Amino acid sequence: MSRAFTHLMFQGNARAALETYETVFADFTIDMLELNGDDTAAPGTVRMAKISFAGQNLIVIDSPIPHDFDFTPSMSLFVEMDDAETLDAAFAQLSEGGKVLMPPDNYGFSPRFGWLSDRFGLSWQLSLPM
Repeated sequence: MSRAFTHLMFQGNARAALETYETVFADFTIDMLELNGDDTAAPGTVRMAKISFAGQNLIVIDSPIPHDFDFTPSMSLFVEMDDAETLDAAFAQLSEGGKVLMPPDNYGFSPRFGWLSDRFGLSWQLSLPM
């Protein structure tokens, strides 16, 4: 095994998600973006994107096949933030149109932690390190 990636499968809204995440996180970089062409069932959707984010590599796609399942909060992106102000700003942007699972607060294991599912269904845990 030479590399491992977190693989995020969206159902038609990956491009909008990527654009959102680029505005929320300064170090969120789309290294490669390949869109589906006119010969596919969903032209303009993401065939494959490779992402660099906080030292991690992600692969993002729009599934060409509809599924009855989506993201689950039990699998989330856990991001350690630099300060409370940055955490709160990211939390506010990501939770818009989504669902707050744990509002930002001190839960004992972190001086500031918040958990949410964004409007695309992806789960995020934002935390300040102890």
